[in-house]
Amino acid sequence: MLILTRKKNESIMLGEEIKITVLDIRGDSIKIGIEAPKELTVLRSELYQAVREENTRAALVKQSVLEQLRKLQEMNKGQ
Repeated sequence: MLILTRKKNESIMLGEEIKITVLDIRGDSIKIGIEAPKELTVLRSELYQAVREENTRAALVKQSVLEQLRKLQEMNKGQ
């Protein structure tokens, strides 16, 4: 992990298109602004993790449904 120290109104650049600016600091909270291309998804890490877990869970359900459909198809072939 790269660790940088920034003050209010200072920024860091990620590549040439993503700019992260410290907008405000209050106690243990920091408000940041992110300038990035519109096609880039920007999520809070906790939301990113929740979406990832939901996608994984959805993929597992689909696999189980597919397996049930395969079994039904095999049962129908035997009749």
